[in-house]
Amino acid sequence: MFRLLLRRLRPLRGLSVGSKRSSSGLPPPLPAARVRSRFLDYFQQKHGHLLVPSGPVRPRGDASLLFVNAGMNQFKPIFLGTVDPRSEMAAYTRVVNSQKCVRAGGKHNDLEDVGRDVYHHTFFEMLGNWSFGDYFKEEACLMAWTLLTEHYGIPVDRLYVSYFAGDAASGLSADEETRQIWLDIGVPTGRLLPFGLKENFWEMGDSGPCGPCTEIHYDHIGGRDAAALVNANSPDVVEIWNLVFMQYNREVDQSLRLLPQFSVDTGMGLERLVSVLQGRRSNYDTDLFIPLLDAIHQRSGVGPYGGRIGTADEEKVDMAYRVVADHIRTLTVCIADGVHPGMSGAELVLRRILRRAVRFCAEVLKAPQGALASLVPTVTQILGDVYPELHREADRIVDIINENEAHFLSSLQHGSRLILRTLRRMDNKHGVFPASVAWSLHRDLGFPLDLVDIMLEERGVQVDHQELGRLISEYQNQQVVSELKSGQSPVMLDILSLAELQRIRVPHTDDSLKYKYNLQQDRYVFPECCASVVALYDGHSLVSEVSEGQRCGVILDRTCFYSEQGGQSHDRGYITRDGLQDVLFPVEAAILVGGYVVHQVTASDSLKTRDKVQLHLDQVHRLACMVKHTATHILNFALRMVLGPSVQQRGSHVSADRLRFDFSAKDSLSISQLQQVESCVNGIISANHIVHSQELPLQSARSIMGLRTVDEVYPDPVRVVSVAVPVSELLDDQAVRQTSVELCCGTHLLQTGAIKDLVIVSEKQLVKGIIRIIAVTGCDATRAREAGQLLSQDVDSLAARLSGSTSSCLDSAQRLAKEVGVLFDAVDNTPVPQWQRRELQSRLRALQRSSNTAVRKLESREAAVRAQALLEKNSRKLLLVYSVDMDSESVLMKTVNQLSTLSPHSYVMLLAHQRHSGKVLCACQVPKGSASLSASDWAVAVCRHLGGSAGGSILVARGTGKSSDITEVVRWAEAFARQKTNNDVIKPL
Repeated sequence: MFRLLLRRLRPLRGLSVGSKRSSSGLPPPLPAARVRSRFLDYFQQKHGHLLVPSGPVRPRGDASLLFVNAGMNQFKPIFLGTVDPRSEMAAYTRVVNSQKCVRAGGKHNDLEDVGRDVYHHTFFEMLGNWSFGDYFKEEACLMAWTLLTEHYGIPVDRLYVSYFAGDAASGLSADEETRQIWLDIGVPTGRLLPFGLKENFWEMGDSGPCGPCTEIHYDHIGGRDAAALVNANSPDVVEIWNLVFMQYNREVDQSLRLLPQFSVDTGMGLERLVSVLQGRRSNYDTDLFIPLLDAIHQRSGVGPYGGRIGTADEEKVDMAYRVVADHIRTLTVCIADGVHPGMSGAELVLRRILRRAVRFCAEVLKAPQGALASLVPTVTQILGDVYPELHREADRIVDIINENEAHFLSSLQHGSRLILRTLRRMDNKHGVFPASVAWSLHRDLGFPLDLVDIMLEERGVQVDHQELGRLISEYQNQQVVSELKSGQSPVMLDILSLAELQRIRVPHTDDSLKYKYNLQQDRYVFPECCASVVALYDGHSLVSEVSEGQRCGVILDRTCFYSEQGGQSHDRGYITRDGLQDVLFPVEAAILVGGYVVHQVTASDSLKTRDKVQLHLDQVHRLACMVKHTATHILNFALRMVLGPSVQQRGSHVSADRLRFDFSAKDSLSISQLQQVESCVNGIISANHIVHSQELPLQSARSIMGLRTVDEVYPDPVRVVSVAVPVSELLDDQAVRQTSVELCCGTHLLQTGAIKDLVIVSEKQLVKGIIRIIAVTGCDATRAREAGQLLSQDVDSLAARLSGSTSSCLDSAQRLAKEVGVLFDAVDNTPVPQWQRRELQSRLRALQRSSNTAVRKLESREAAVRAQALLEKNSRKLLLVYSVDMDSESVLMKTVNQLSTLSPHSYVMLLAHQRHSGKVLCACQVPKGSASLSASDWAVAVCRHLGGSAGGSILVARGTGKSSDITEVVRWAEAFARQKTNNDVIKPL
């Protein structure tokens, strides 16, 4: 199939593919799927590596990343030494995989480069092999060279190798060991090139594991000495494989210390390797992209893809092809992994990717709406065999892309109208466009800034870019400040301190007491805990003592505190020291790091290693968390019972006051579904079922039918939590039991009755396809139900007064309408059952429509009376400027409309003076076809004279200002109108 595609496209691209080794010396082209599988098989079968599936593109518990951007991301806990020693990952020594990666946003951001050249991508696959304390430089280099030259058949004379040349300023010598290894393998001296820190020293971040790297580069042309083009940004000589040797730790003070365990981390982009093996200079000319480019062409209104770049691609058609092909891959993979277009973080980046793709589709490729989403099946056909989640989620991905495209197109229309309205209001039509409006369009509507520039350029206007830059910088600074205010960072053990704990044989913390509580006469009894201080960490290193006021991490031989994990908040409480019982050391956080529970405290007195301490658990807080955690499991089960088995958990958080649960669903829940979910949960609560838990080998636990898991690295053995059915029965049963059963390390109730009640107080779509529920339990649930009943009674009372009201008094009707608004706010913001909130909101919307209609009718009636009285009192003239006694801006505007209807050739302005505040309401209307004076110009001039502002259209406008002399304002408004109309308005009709 691949060769048929190439044959069909040969006239277009001038490609030639032979069935045997070509004249370039390259082997026959391998399909991308075979390239990937050959890599994995080589390390798995020939070198004993464990094949680990790709992690999702959303990082697991790593707030420093928006997306997984390298193959090593999922193995960071191993490199940092924080891996749970009971997990399968802790036993990894040799690993191979193909990892889904996204580089868009953050430190590694290729978004704006995509499409401009033929090798940048936002989504790509990273082939990699790792050694964690097993083999090192020699084996890694030999394995890589053998795979490339013997198994893939890449000619040796096309390859160049770089290595670390050393850095005197950092005190690092050249990596002569690696250089010698390559020489021994047979790499000629002229093809073995030294480079500095920037090219050949890899760092995870500002601090942490790092080390020299060696890179293998490929010359697309061959038959020459291309050494000078290595690392010279030449498209002809490209890096294909990076081998990183993790042997140092970068300290916070930027010094380097040797790691206790050396590791190897290698990465090779699949797309680039495939282009090499298929003899293509462009990644887009391989079978990973050709089917996509063909599919795009079928949906476009332009010619086929031609592979042009730069000035040769004058209309940017080929750039658009590449952008859309790349971005639809990214969208498909991200949405399948639970990242949806949204308003912050990774979701915001994905929204920009989607909107960039939509623009290129519509503006350059002339493709109809829906074309982008229709490419999803082609992506799943190319990648779905190795990433089966793409097939499972295909329909949902299409729906999400289509809905977001529709929203974007609507935003473009709305933004365009706002730009035109702003231009009409500007005094100088060829001046500078307000940066605040441009920034609001971009920030709130997602309107591309470059599109703002294009629209304004067509009208001879430009944005104040200096002010726009200031607004963007201010916004970014606010984001940074917000992050800094979010709380102090926890005291985390670094890799060297963890290694030191292991070297001096400090045992992992025994935290089994956190589960050893029981029920006695319907009351939970938690165990006492006495412990010894085995280590103290001051934020930089292990110390033997901390003094009063010092913030530190306390590691004990045992603890009863639950450390934050699995979405459950850490325990609260305090520590006391033997002999100093009246001095409390409050525990600010409890964090599990590499098998050690670190109790974060600010010392109230001195504390030393070997001190004996007692731990005092905040039992009320713990029990509240247990209630919410068990309720979360039951809620998860109830959602599947009501909505079906397609419901997938996408996140959760359990705290003492409420629970939060995110899950996948096509649409928001209806009132009936919300009621059914609550009923199902409360039925299980009322039954007071026993909550069973048992520790099992991970493999055995995964064999349980109906087991719910989330994307986490689980310990082995793992804890299984089941409601009503003993775990041992579930192990023996081959059928799916209708009960809640999950892998979970959290603390749970022993019986469901302690939850007492559960109320869903919020349910909303975070983004298309992801729903967030917030629920409360116990007394909070009771209070929510009571608040719902009171609000329901208030709505009943208001509805009765509205239906029985026959008042012709405008003030009375406005008071009732205001009451509807106040009650609407109360219903929106009071914790009540969400199903009841929806019902009350629906009723209030109907009451609002009814009360607003009544108010409008009475306002129109009063306006008609006022207008008639004004015309009877004053002769009909072309200029009608009056001061009126009126509080309602709406009635004022309607009166102006009535006057203009009765006297259609007149220029009408009414000014209402609020004597108690000095505020002046202004409304005006001009005749149709008025060339000399527009309503907006008139209102803006008068209101600026009053120190206020105004806006509107050519025919109608309104505004406000302040004055103590309304007579002077009337004279000024008349004079302005006469001047603009050359005194024509003085003439009577």
